[in-house]
Amino acid sequence: MLNKLVECCPVHHGSKKEKIGGRVVLMKKNVLDFNDFNASILDGLHELLGKKISFQLVSAVNPDPDGKGKLGKPSYLGKWLNKCSGLTPGDVAFGVTFEWDEDIDVPGALIVRNEHHNQFYLKTVTLDNVSQHGTIHFVCNSWVYPAHRYNKDRVFFTNQTYLPDQTPGPLSKYREEELETLRGNGEGKLEEWDRVYDYAYYNDLGDPDKGPKYARPVLGGSTEFPYPRRGRTGRSPTNTDPNTESRLPLIKGLDVYVPRDERFGHIKMADFLGYALKSLSQDVVAAFESLFDKTPNEFDSFQDELDLYEGGIKLPGEVDKITEAIPFEFLKAVLQTDDAPLLKFPMPEVIKEDKTAWRTDEEFAREMLAGVNPLIIRRLEEFPPKSKLDPETYGNQNSTITTRDIEQNLDGLCVEEAIKKNRLFILDHHDTLMPYLRKINSTSSKVYASRTVLFLKDGGMLKPLAIELSLPHPDGDQFGAISKVFTPAHDGVQGSIWQLAKAYVAVNDSGNHQLVSHWLRTHAVMEPFVIATNRQLSVVHPIYKLLHPHFRDTMDINAVARQILLNAEGLLEKTVFPGKYSMEWSSAVYKDWVFTEQAVPRDLVKRGMAVEDAQSPHGYKLLIEDYPYAVDGLEIWSAIETWVKEYCSFYYKSDDMVANDIELQSWWKEVREKGHGDKKDEKWWPEMKSLDVLIQTCTTIIWVASALHAAVNFGQYPYAGYHPNRPTISRRFMPEPGTPEYQELETDPDRLFLKTISNKLQTLLGISLIELLSRHASDEVYLGQRDTPEWTSDTVPLEAFERFGKKLVEIEDKIIERNNNGKWKNRIGPVKVPYTLLYPTSGAGLTGRGIPNSISI
Repeated sequence: MLNKLVECCPVHHGSKKEKIGGRVVLMKKNVLDFNDFNASILDGLHELLGKKISFQLVSAVNPDPDGKGKLGKPSYLGKWLNKCSGLTPGDVAFGVTFEWDEDIDVPGALIVRNEHHNQFYLKTVTLDNVSQHGTIHFVCNSWVYPAHRYNKDRVFFTNQTYLPDQTPGPLSKYREEELETLRGNGEGKLEEWDRVYDYAYYNDLGDPDKGPKYARPVLGGSTEFPYPRRGRTGRSPTNTDPNTESRLPLIKGLDVYVPRDERFGHIKMADFLGYALKSLSQDVVAAFESLFDKTPNEFDSFQDELDLYEGGIKLPGEVDKITEAIPFEFLKAVLQTDDAPLLKFPMPEVIKEDKTAWRTDEEFAREMLAGVNPLIIRRLEEFPPKSKLDPETYGNQNSTITTRDIEQNLDGLCVEEAIKKNRLFILDHHDTLMPYLRKINSTSSKVYASRTVLFLKDGGMLKPLAIELSLPHPDGDQFGAISKVFTPAHDGVQGSIWQLAKAYVAVNDSGNHQLVSHWLRTHAVMEPFVIATNRQLSVVHPIYKLLHPHFRDTMDINAVARQILLNAEGLLEKTVFPGKYSMEWSSAVYKDWVFTEQAVPRDLVKRGMAVEDAQSPHGYKLLIEDYPYAVDGLEIWSAIETWVKEYCSFYYKSDDMVANDIELQSWWKEVREKGHGDKKDEKWWPEMKSLDVLIQTCTTIIWVASALHAAVNFGQYPYAGYHPNRPTISRRFMPEPGTPEYQELETDPDRLFLKTISNKLQTLLGISLIELLSRHASDEVYLGQRDTPEWTSDTVPLEAFERFGKKLVEIEDKIIERNNNGKWKNRIGPVKVPYTLLYPTSGAGLTGRGIPNSISI
């Protein structure tokens, strides 16, 4: 490996010059920015004035007096190549010719200077027929701004891979300087052309200058509100609170600073994201709120809900106010105009085959194993369930469910036998919610902390046995919880009460899913890894090359989320039950987040859903054999792990090589101490001293960024697009006998059910949001794929990656086989929706399948 490029180069005796032809593939700014009509004209004028785009090869062999690789003569773009095969729309190719001599020998890097007026996106530079080296590839994939925007020239390296101590000497300083540039100096407001990756707290969610209603606590940097770090923007503080960063105007909602190379690609923007997310801004929310001030804001029947998908809802005359607030591009997606304006959404999968199966106990339980939040259910190991909340602060929070509540439904077993035989399970949202219930219920939300106990039947499906709904004691937290237990009933008022009890559980689970399983455990925790990787690992480092595809678009989607979704009075606060306490609630859950427990096997074992077993596939035996998320997840995990092991083992031949890699150690130190600085205690993290730890760490990162996110994201619309199945808000408590609400429960239970969960406005906003977030862009790159075939020059990793891709194809076939096998009841369920959330590939749009490489939406 040591200086592998250099070793293969003969020493030149005497000057030898030749011309080397090549090709540059780039994308012009005016292709991407259709409003910038002057871009192409100005660049053409600069060409006429001699201000061109230059390329200089950097020697990997011969140093200059400063020890840096010698530079070749500048070369300039040639004539447009009219016949360019394989180019995607928007790409253009130019010829370039380099003068090759002994001062360069073999090139290891390329310096690019842009003297044009506008930036361009440089994709690749390819040198053909290089003497004794054949084709040399530079995979760039970066925005190059005019040279006056930079303090140092832009440098790009060949697709060779080097550990820090194996880097050819003439390239080492370029490698170090590039990392210094990306780290920045920690000062000032960052502009779009800056290439700086840095950290900040979540101090940009509130807008206290607009009034107390918009103030939010800073997340991160304290024991009260710990949080992963996000990318720094350097915006000035607000006038009201110097600890809160000022916010951009809504019209610039998608212009939050992230390094330019982390921004969405032009195809993704054009597809839907730019227009759609800008549409779901506070202006649109205000327009809809104005509309529902004057029209009924309640669904009167389930048919009213179904009308959102089957025929559309006619909007009244006030729709004109909405059209003024919403760009036309978004209206095309949701407003169909014939004789009258209609609001219509695609039919969610959960009600496509059967309009009522979602209400069954079987489906309610199945979605804990195969729905959008399969990460919470755990095996019940003691009865009654006990709380881990501090009894001095919260009193007695242990469950009040008794053996009498459940024993008659245990198929002849007693409780102790059912526990011993691994037949009892629990969906427990009690301890995470109880400390926040007083705050949450002081708003328009009215929620309980819930526990749901379930029994594993002989056929492999779960059935709910009891639901416990708890509230804080009215006299104070120290007096414990006030709890009520509900058991299954299917007729009369008791059947209606049972349906409501399940709805309160679904509300808890929906909030946990959106704010914890989805946002916190994938989006938020992954951003520090993106930042640290770019700051500490060179682009030629093998671990950078391994992880980089799994960070695509993550910083940008997170920045957009902070601007219009997670912010004070943003869409999440309006559509999820914790309201203004949403983000600080996720902060409370982050206190217990442990990196190593995000690995599929560790997570399953911790929840008691699996045990180590050398005889079982992948070394783990599932205690619910028909657990679709876990079955498919272990296969995906194993495939990723095998690929990562083969890849890392090629570059690291011993544990010492891992321990002595200075970039790798700096990266791991920064992830812990800066990126996740509130959890930097060593107990939370493995020590990066062995190859095995490196393999497990990289496997976990790739799993979280790809498969875990896919499992909790792309099923949102198929399951939660129909709000009664996955309500996100409850607005009233369980009706008490003798009250008007209880009487309505007896006479019109469906109407009361709908008046308890999200109203029309909340439903409309919630469905609009998850429809957008559940879509795949047409330029998506999926697990096992790369957007550039020449991403490395090393044959062994390329062959291993090819095997990884083939393994994923095999897994796809297995998923289809399992879904078609009637033995596995949980894979289809009463709603007849096959489990495909971990099916690796997908087409564009709402598909309910596909594992993108990264958290890109």
